[in-house]
Amino acid sequence: MGCLDHEGRPAMSAHEHHHHGTGHHHRHGWRHRLKHVVTPHSHDSADKVDSALEASREGMRALWISLVGLGVTALLQAVVVVLSGSVALLGDTLHNVADALTAVPLGIAFWLGRRAATRAYTYGFGRAEDLAGIVIVLVITASAAASAWFAVDRLLDPRTMTHLPWVFAAGLIGFAGNEIVARYRIAVGRRIGSAALVADGLHARTDGFTSLAVVLAAGGAWLGWGWADPVVGLAITAAIAFVLKDAAREVYRRLMDRVDPELVDHAERALRAVPGIRDVSGLRLRWIGHRLHAEAAIVVSAELSLLAAHEIAADAEHQLTHDVPRLTAATVHVDPDSHPGDQHHHELSHVRRDRLAALSG
Repeated sequence: MGCLDHEGRPAMSAHEHHHHGTGHHHRHGWRHRLKHVVTPHSHDSADKVDSALEASREGMRALWISLVGLGVTALLQAVVVVLSGSVALLGDTLHNVADALTAVPLGIAFWLGRRAATRAYTYGFGRAEDLAGIVIVLVITASAAASAWFAVDRLLDPRTMTHLPWVFAAGLIGFAGNEIVARYRIAVGRRIGSAALVADGLHARTDGFTSLAVVLAAGGAWLGWGWADPVVGLAITAAIAFVLKDAAREVYRRLMDRVDPELVDHAERALRAVPGIRDVSGLRLRWIGHRLHAEAAIVVSAELSLLAAHEIAADAEHQLTHDVPRLTAATVHVDPDSHPGDQHHHELSHVRRDRLAALSG
């Protein structure tokens, strides 16, 4: 049969079958199920676009709220810096201000991701999120390097810390503010499927560790342990390195088109449950930003008419977008059970062209 695009556009293949199926993206949860019961169930493909745009809006909202939260945190720390004159706290405050600005590339990525696909960028601009994730990983790397540098410098050149109560309080403010922002960013990032936003949340967590180092160092200085400040700084550097590993792994997997194997199993089960599908000969999923795209090859009876096969493909696309969270696009290819799998495509193409050539000759 042919490659069937769910949005009514010609499929990018040699086959001449256009699929005008519809579908939508569903979130699973008690609120959505309640809404599903009491409101009409739309089959308009625009529902999927609206859900994807809403995810982008939610990501932008998370960035703005967390940016304000980090700004307030840095402002409170700056007040304490003025009162205490602590150079260590000044460094931590400037660090928090600079790292809060990582929301800028991620915000640009969310804005780009909402742009419609073009003839040149046929999949849209969702990959901008992954590029922003690389920037965030680089910033975390720089944070770890800076933390190690200052810790070693303080170890080689010890200095007396003053105004300990103020420094202690400001360190707690910095840790609390960053941890709240980190939890919020990570929760929203996982909910909408944005690896970059999750990485940015992990980045905020590293900033919290840095602020906590100020607290522990102040406590050690109060006890008369002059070595506490640099030693704690080195320990925090190690903690940042672990966070860096998690963030880098998250972004790397997204760049390499990795998806959870359980998600693939779930999508395959959804396809096999569609009446008329005899087998699933191929299934691929990939993330583009925080949206999932699917390509599926299904096997149906060779005795079916083109219209009947088309209906099964439309049903398959609908079930995928219905059952798989954050799936906004699906392309379904139909094979007859007499020639299942793409290994027959080359042979069928030559047979068809030979037949057409014989008829024209």
